[in-house]
Amino acid sequence: MSGHSKWHNIQAKKGKADAARGKIFTKLGRELLIAVKQGGPDPAGNSKLKDVIAKCKAANMPNDTINNAIKKAAGEGDNKNYEEIVYEGYGTNGVAVIVEASTDNKNRTAADVRHAFDKAGGNLGTTGCVSYLFTKKGVIVIDKTTTNLSEDDMMMLALDSGAEDFESTDECYEITTSQADFSKVREALEAQNLEFLEAEVQMVPSTYIALSEQDGEKMQRLIDTLEDLDDVMNVYHNWEE
Repeated sequence: MSGHSKWHNIQAKKGKADAARGKIFTKLGRELLIAVKQGGPDPAGNSKLKDVIAKCKAANMPNDTINNAIKKAAGEGDNKNYEEIVYEGYGTNGVAVIVEASTDNKNRTAADVRHAFDKAGGNLGTTGCVSYLFTKKGVIVIDKTTTNLSEDDMMMLALDSGAEDFESTDECYEITTSQADFSKVREALEAQNLEFLEAEVQMVPSTYIALSEQDGEKMQRLIDTLEDLDDVMNVYHNWEE
């Protein structure tokens, strides 16, 4: 559940997701819970919930699992109150890292995140130390093999729906939107029965840092350690993998 990714990173992430699907679904279930408690169980009137549902579907979470999580959140099935917290810090060679977490125990989560940074040779910073390097953008990724639309038709559909940018690689289309237009663009693409590899609002970096193979391994360890934490929902960085 890392941030802005190109196809080869998506493949690796999907492989990890397959190996740890239960953990991924648990985290998505918590995102559904938070969205329902903030705006109610009806996605028609809760845009955040609608966006989280799209993210769940992109991760291949079954509809029954999604619906059950929403019903549980709407009832009294989970009385925990989760708080959303953002941590900022530095990885190998000054790579900027943003960690989004949801927790019912801030002290525990802060200690776990700090330990992950320290263990990987990074350091946790103060609020605002790296967030200025990122912008919230909607990111939608579509596997080319799942659609019969031509590249030109896909590009026109995306841009006419309000997308800011469209990129085509050998294997996929990557569509970028403003945060405000993400839901509108995603729904327009959904109406064409398109399936998504990714569909979520992410923190997209304005600049990237390249690392040597050895430093890249250190950076990957930090990302993996952070993503393994139960309270961590998303990890974003500006490492040019």
